[in-house]
Amino acid sequence: MKTLLGTKIGMTQIIGEDGVATPITLIQAGPVTVTQVKTVETDGYNAVQVAFGEGKNLSKAVAGHTKPADVTPKHIREFRVEEIPADLKIGTKINVEAFGLGDLVSVTGTSKGKGFAGTVKRHNFNTSKSSHGGNGNVRRVGSIGSMYPQKVFKGKRMPGRMGHDRVTVKNLVVAYIDVENNLIGLKGAVPGPKKGLVSIGGKA
Repeated sequence: MKTLLGTKIGMTQIIGEDGVATPITLIQAGPVTVTQVKTVETDGYNAVQVAFGEGKNLSKAVAGHTKPADVTPKHIREFRVEEIPADLKIGTKINVEAFGLGDLVSVTGTSKGKGFAGTVKRHNFNTSKSSHGGNGNVRRVGSIGSMYPQKVFKGKRMPGRMGHDRVTVKNLVVAYIDVENNLIGLKGAVPGPKKGLVSIGGKA
């Protein structure tokens, strides 16, 4: 079961034995506790639900649901799996030891929110002429439709909220593991701000 939740610490670099510096993102990962195991027979699909962090003021529903696992989590996430491991049960702890150096993992997080943005910043549009006959609307969108079919198609690239989207980055290499401090370092960048929640998943 190679699945962890964690919070992003930030980026740094490690120096290999060959003297090459490798940029990595450090993540405070786990340990997570299994709070529910779903199977095809009982729920229609196989999945494992895990809890992470220490929460406060839990609702009665959440507190009652997590009581068998003896945790008061801040975050609960569910991950679908093809097969449920035989030794996995409610209360099982999963930490960074589930991964090894060189493993390929996928990381999902929420990207940084940029607020309202125009098309030049949001979609990399070109600006219009600012001299020699320009109309003065340098960063405006311009025409967004035509005479036929007399409507604006859905999905048209327009100004709007930029960022704060669910982003998954695949095939990141595990370059550093600290079991004692529950740290894992992934080669490259990970979506989201510092202290942002991320999920790490790899093939068993």
